[in-house]
Amino acid sequence: MNGLQQARALALAIPAGLLAGAYIAQYGLGLFPCEMCWWQRWPHFAAIGLAMLAFFMAPQRVWTALAGLAIITSGLIGGFHAGVEYGWWQGITGCATLRSAIDVMDVSAAPLVRCDVAPWDLFGVSLAGWNFLISGIGGGAIVALAAYRK
Repeated sequence: MNGLQQARALALAIPAGLLAGAYIAQYGLGLFPCEMCWWQRWPHFAAIGLAMLAFFMAPQRVWTALAGLAIITSGLIGGFHAGVEYGWWQGITGCATLRSAIDVMDVSAAPLVRCDVAPWDLFGVSLAGWNFLISGIGGGAIVALAAYRK
């Protein structure tokens, strides 16, 4: 398998795996996403579409690199979100602050999920932090492999 083939496979596998993990956490473990969690998912959806294009349309290197950049974008959002969770900086959404009693009494079906509280962590790293690490490293590897020519 050459570098471009590896990059295309990673460009499809990384966002698919991270989205699968997010949906398992959401529906299997009851860890519902906050607004910033959703922001991290959108670039992964785009990366899957771009990776699929890389399998069927020329120029494959460009589509693969764009998928890698989308993955990196999700990682950067995850890094910002993790910083909000760890209290390093303020969030920019309403879910990162205490909501008013009127907001809490809203009868919508979605649970109230705060962006500034990590609902789960592994080795002290939140889900947003793991997305930052995996997406940053994986997306960087994809872009590098897509750019490399023998």
